[in-house]
Amino acid sequence: MHARPRSPHVLSAIPLVLTGTVAVACGRDSPASRGNLTTTIDTINGIVHVTNTGDPPEWQLTQVVSIGPQSITETGSANEFGGVRSVALGPEDALYIADLVNREVRVFGLDGAHRRTFGREGEGPGEFAGLHSIAWVGDRLLALDYVMGRVTEFSAEGDALGERRMRGRIGGSPLRFRFFQVGPDEAYAMTYVVDETRRGLMFAGHDSQGETGDTLPLLRSEQPSGIDCEYNEGWVTFFDIPFAPSLVQHPGPGGVMYTAKGNDYRIAVIRGSDTLRVIERALSAEPVSDEEWETGNQEFRDFIAETPGAECDPRRPTRPEAKPFIEDIYIAPDGKLWVEVLRTAGNRWEIFDTGGRLLGTFPVRPRKEDAAPVFGPDQLVTIRRDSLDLDHVDVWRIDRAGR
Repeated sequence: MHARPRSPHVLSAIPLVLTGTVAVACGRDSPASRGNLTTTIDTINGIVHVTNTGDPPEWQLTQVVSIGPQSITETGSANEFGGVRSVALGPEDALYIADLVNREVRVFGLDGAHRRTFGREGEGPGEFAGLHSIAWVGDRLLALDYVMGRVTEFSAEGDALGERRMRGRIGGSPLRFRFFQVGPDEAYAMTYVVDETRRGLMFAGHDSQGETGDTLPLLRSEQPSGIDCEYNEGWVTFFDIPFAPSLVQHPGPGGVMYTAKGNDYRIAVIRGSDTLRVIERALSAEPVSDEEWETGNQEFRDFIAETPGAECDPRRPTRPEAKPFIEDIYIAPDGKLWVEVLRTAGNRWEIFDTGGRLLGTFPVRPRKEDAAPVFGPDQLVTIRRDSLDLDHVDVWRIDRAGR
């Protein structure tokens, strides 16, 4: 492991400032508007509140390339993947694709041409037992292998440069156990931390030189989003509560955490015990219809009818007053905040600058549920599975209004 002395940022579990406030503003910037979009910035009790009201400009996506097999009979080609979980945008307009099944990284140009492949199954240098996630930091590609409990550093050409050990062999949702890139030379990965005062899963910071020393805990939601049922002397079954809000979170650059409750379009930026900024969005709530509620709970009702002795916590789902606003949040390497907004007419991306000003929006494109998108300055990269269960990597160019 490459490491160096650095003052770490350490977050502890703290109450989040995610509710409204009636304190008198200490200062106010002049509202900035574009069309009917207005952004107002207030400082309230030392916390910057950025409120966005109105409709943002509609941006456009143009597909640059789609990399994947053309048919189910195609075999042996570089664009036939066993299973793609992670991609990374690298130097010289290169797209690095991690194939979890084949345990190798394939490199393509943005013209779709295959350039090279590196890595293979194994436990030696540059080999993978499990290729879970990749990310570019500085001048090297980091490859995360939770099975081996290590991060391998690669050059752009695919040469193995070194390894970093990680505590424990852990696993779970690919959306949680992956790299979270937050800057050109900064990313986080989930790891298990044990020291004199802490024990548990945390986000650990990495850059091109090694671990940064920044550790951010996984925050817990106080509001249940599911039902746990125990029955038949030890069997356990889980059910999601339809439209229940969840706590979403994403590490940010410099040891901050972005977090929000899905039922309130209010995102807090925190460091340690301090809330630095609250980004708010005025958006109309959408009610949960009777049909949606009944359909969403049908599986749970069937289970209760078939298993009357089950002990469930909570006993019954509580119907939310409205549908949640936020599916997830992401921080791009250029510092922009991307919010996937839940809408009945179709989910949308809303993009904010580093200060919390809403910049633009466009519809969410289809992608695999367990694969995070990747964001470039002018690109969006998504992983999609087609009707034949074949994986494709789609690269989109972002066309901003008024450019």
